[in-house]
Amino acid sequence: MSGLAGTSRRGGFTLVELLIVIAIIAALVGVLLPGLSGVRQMAMSTACKSNLRAIGLGIKSYAGMNRGLYPPLADWRQWPTVYWWGENGTPPDFARGPLVGYLDNEAGIEDGLFECPAQPWGTYVPQGATPGPTTTYGYNGYYLCPRATPGWASSIGHRPWRTSESVKDPGKVFMVADTLMAWGRGVVSNNCLLDPPWTFSRGRWTENRFTTLCFRHMGRANVCFADGHVESVLPTRLVDAEAMTGYVGESNAPHYVPDWEDW
Repeated sequence: MSGLAGTSRRGGFTLVELLIVIAIIAALVGVLLPGLSGVRQMAMSTACKSNLRAIGLGIKSYAGMNRGLYPPLADWRQWPTVYWWGENGTPPDFARGPLVGYLDNEAGIEDGLFECPAQPWGTYVPQGATPGPTTTYGYNGYYLCPRATPGWASSIGHRPWRTSESVKDPGKVFMVADTLMAWGRGVVSNNCLLDPPWTFSRGRWTENRFTTLCFRHMGRANVCFADGHVESVLPTRLVDAEAMTGYVGESNAPHYVPDWEDW
C-alpha cells in the first residue's frame, strides 16, 4: 500500500484564509498610507523651499545690481501690469518680470518656479484676469517697495523704498512666502502680495482681515527671509482656518513691517 494513501491534498486557500489575508493587507495599507502621504507632503515642502531659495537669491541679486533697491512689486504704468514675477497678460509672460536675468533657476520659470507644488493650478481661482497659473508666492512689497504696491500705494507710498542695507535684522524680515487669499465660502485665489497683519490707511493702523500668509505645509508656511535663508514657520493666528491663512507674531514687527510703530 502506498505511503501516500489516506493523505489529503489542498488545491488552494479556503475562503476563511483568503478573508484573513485580505484583512491583513487592508490593515497594512491603512498603516502605510498616512506615512506615504506624510512623505509626499514633505517632498512638496522641500521643493517649495527650493523655489523660494532661488527666488530669494534672484531678489538679492537684483538689489545688488540696482543700488541696493528691492524690485517693485508691480509696475501698473505698463499694460498689462508687470508684477515682480512677470507680466499679467493673456497668457502671462514670466520673461517680462524684473527678476529675469537674476534668477539662479531662470530656465525653470515656465515650469513652476513661482508655484508652490502644494498649491497646484486648479485648487484656486486666478488673481486678476489672467486665465492661467502665475504665482502662489507673495512678496513683502508693503515694506520693501511701498510706492510700487498696488492697492496700498496711495496710503503708504510716502514710506521709503527699502535697500538691502536699510533693512535692520534681515534674518527676521519676511521677503517672499507661501500665500493665498481667502474670500469666504471656500473661495480662494492666489495673491502675489504678502500682506501684514495690520495695514495703514488714513493715518492709522487697522487689523487686516485678509492676511495672505498660507500655512499649507502640514500647518506651516515656507518663508524666504530678507537675508536669503528659508525656513518653515508656525502660525500665531489663523484668520481663515479653512484656507489656512493667517500670520506669525503678535504685530507687524519684526517679520512684516519692523518699524511700523514709527509710521
